[in-house]
Amino acid sequence: MSDLTADFDAAVARSKNLAERPDNPTLLKIYALYKQATQGDNAEKRPGFSDVVARAKWDAWTKLKGTAGEAARQQYIDLIASLE
Repeated sequence: MSDLTADFDAAVARSKNLAERPDNPTLLKIYALYKQATQGDNAEKRPGFSDVVARAKWDAWTKLKGTAGEAARQQYIDLIASLE
């Protein structure tokens, strides 16, 4: 396992124990970076208007289209570190 993957896994674990709950835009960024790092570009169908939360998550993830997995992992690590 590479150092980046180990650091990413550690950041994921630390994200669950943050002192304060991040605001919604930050939570969406955390979600989107995690999905991009673990699954790559979003290929799912966009949720309907009635599911506002799922639609916001979908939109946040789709904005990262084309971002390499390694870059998404590093951005995730940096974001979690900035919240600690």
